[in-house]
Amino acid sequence: MKYKTIIFDLDGTLLNTLTDLHSSVNYAMRSCAFPERSMDEVRRFVGNGVHTLIRRAAPEGITVEQYWAAYDAFEEHYAKHNHDYTAPYDGIPQLMRELKKRGHKLAIVSNKIDFAVQALKREFFDDTVDCAVGDSEEIENKPAPDMVYKAMKELGAELDECVYIGDTDVDLATAENSGMPCISVSWGFRSREELEGYAAAIIADTPSDILGLV
Repeated sequence: MKYKTIIFDLDGTLLNTLTDLHSSVNYAMRSCAFPERSMDEVRRFVGNGVHTLIRRAAPEGITVEQYWAAYDAFEEHYAKHNHDYTAPYDGIPQLMRELKKRGHKLAIVSNKIDFAVQALKREFFDDTVDCAVGDSEEIENKPAPDMVYKAMKELGAELDECVYIGDTDVDLATAENSGMPCISVSWGFRSREELEGYAAAIIADTPSDILGLV
């Protein structure tokens, strides 16, 4: 095998989480009397964690108190509704089982709030993914390499045996900052054209494509 350890982004890579994220964003906007956002706007806002998502979704010029009210409303709603419609993309469960069967170590590294990362890992990937790292106050989130290095440490992985897989420019930057190659996927929150615009070197168009790349 080319890469013993495979580190996956979660949203837009393994799981289609957009409908639930959109619902919780607009719950937060409504609770603060802010304008609601479209599905496509939320798709473009995600990738850098919830703090950035709320800053992008909220109107310009809000107060610190208004920001935190929107953040807290999002967190409260998403804690209860993070898998109402969320599900793996077609072919992902089969991919993960095959990678596990072949002996790869698998990890999730996500800028999503850690409690949701752990819940979704248990829900969908408990039998295939060895560890999951989400956003918390204890560690700098992507594109900093810290979360990737934490996952590597948990798995006992060496840098030269790792590859990172994600769907956005944040994931490309994360892989570069971590010193590992990146496989970008075009079925998530960014199109193939957008990924090519970010100078993605390797793009998978289907989950089965990944089997020939790792």
